Amino acid sequence: MNKGPDKLEGKGKRTYITDAEREKCQKIADAFSSLEDIGILVLNAGKYGFIKLLYYQFPDGFDDAVAYTDSHKLFEDLWEDWICSQLYEIGVSMSAIHLGYEEIFQSLPKEKQEELMDKRSYFAEKAGIGFA
Repeated sequence: MNKGPDKLEGKGKRTYITDAEREKCQKIADAFSSLEDIGILVLNAGKYGFIKLLYYQFPDGFDDAVAYTDSHKLFEDLWEDWICSQLYEIGVSMSAIHLGYEEIFQSLPKEKQEELMDKRSYFAEKAGIGFA
């Protein structure tokens, strides 16, 4: 008897987001809404979780999409997107874009490094979460 896709067990089992995770993810998406400026958009997909759309190119649309049902993973990935975007901009302004993000970060004064890393706590606080 076919149980249908919603009742599969094991490897192919579908994961749906809990109400608590949906609420946390929405707050995280709201906290990182500034990523829209660089072509990253996070949308609430209802019971399926949240979808991160990446790299918007007119007129074709987004190049990639990633689904999330876990707020910790969503936060970590959006944090990574945010810090990389900042380091990219710094690299361009310093004519050091040929360096990797880690090298750009290490070349910054300690105060600037701390300022960037303090944003992690800022985003966690803005999202109302405690896992910065």
